Amino acid sequence: MERSSQLQPALYGQMMNITNDTNGTESPELDENDESLAYQTGLAVILFVVTLATTLSNAFVIATIYQSKKLHTPANFLIASLAVTDLLVSILVMPICVLYTVSHTWTLGQVTCDIWLSSDITCCTASILHLCVIALDRYWAITDAVEYSKKRTPARAAGMIVTAWVIAISISLPPLFWRQVKAEELTECNVNTDHIFYTIYSTFGAFYIPTLLLIVLYGRIYLEARKIILKQSPKKVGKRLTSAHLITNSPGSVASTSSSQCKIHDTHFSDTGSLASKNHVKVTVSDALLEKKKISAARERKATKTLGIILGAYIICWLPFFIYTLVVAACETCFYPEMFDFFTWLGYLNSLINPIIYTMSNDDFKKAFHKLLRFRFCIS
Repeated sequence: MERSSQLQPALYGQMMNITNDTNGTESPELDENDESLAYQTGLAVILFVVTLATTLSNAFVIATIYQSKKLHTPANFLIASLAVTDLLVSILVMPICVLYTVSHTWTLGQVTCDIWLSSDITCCTASILHLCVIALDRYWAITDAVEYSKKRTPARAAGMIVTAWVIAISISLPPLFWRQVKAEELTECNVNTDHIFYTIYSTFGAFYIPTLLLIVLYGRIYLEARKIILKQSPKKVGKRLTSAHLITNSPGSVASTSSSQCKIHDTHFSDTGSLASKNHVKVTVSDALLEKKKISAARERKATKTLGIILGAYIICWLPFFIYTLVVAACETCFYPEMFDFFTWLGYLNSLINPIIYTMSNDDFKKAFHKLLRFRFCIS
């Protein structure tokens, strides 16, 4: 009993040391887990906000076109179809991608994986091809305005939309033929890059060829628009436009204008010699040629800015993803999940930017959009 009582303090001290050592080794792990949880939560919130904003912005574009009869034109039907495509990206693709990006583990089974990947490829490719369809429509409208105005019908717009979807589906279907059902539980859901020919086919069909087409079309659109603007500008000296008005009972007043001014003082005296009145005539001279040149320059700057934003946003959003896809297909060790996720979401961001660019550059859209917002607020 005494030996036992003597050993108890020693055993208790050893146990306390072991407990302290254990707590000391576990505390960093707990901190890392807390940091990882905070990171995942923050990432999930950011991606959810991007997804929600994409859904709302494209839904508002569709609602704006639907409610405004003034916007019921073939050109705007193409923009509405683009908004529908981007809306499908935000509904069918982005929410599942939020879960997969945050957890880095696939838990939804192979059937859902196949459907999700097919929807991803189809919708994103269709969105890119819609940009080409819109560019092609604008190119024909500006280069052959008279003839194309007769051909520019809703039926023709529908045919162009169907063509874009058929091409997109033809790019997304091939992987379904060589995917095999795995007996073990699926933990990853990625497009198989072992088929290098399909990777080249899909990347060129979904991005590189459409991008080359967009650059050529928008380059021609800009040149044709500039040519038309220069033709409309008079080559001869413009006519002088003169306006004059009389300002009475305002001695000493001076009106400032950007053009030439002339003041004529008409002073007469009464019989008593006192000053009766003092009149000012303000004459404004403007140059019609200068005014037209200013309007033309403003139009040219606006066209250049719009085209630059459209092409710039599209290339910035999608180019890194498609370059990295080709790199990974040729070099398997070059695959980094975090980098792939970043480039993927950068591409999805284009579905949020599209409705902003195509509506904010159109005055009719902005007016209809503001009217829709006022209508919604009045109801609520």
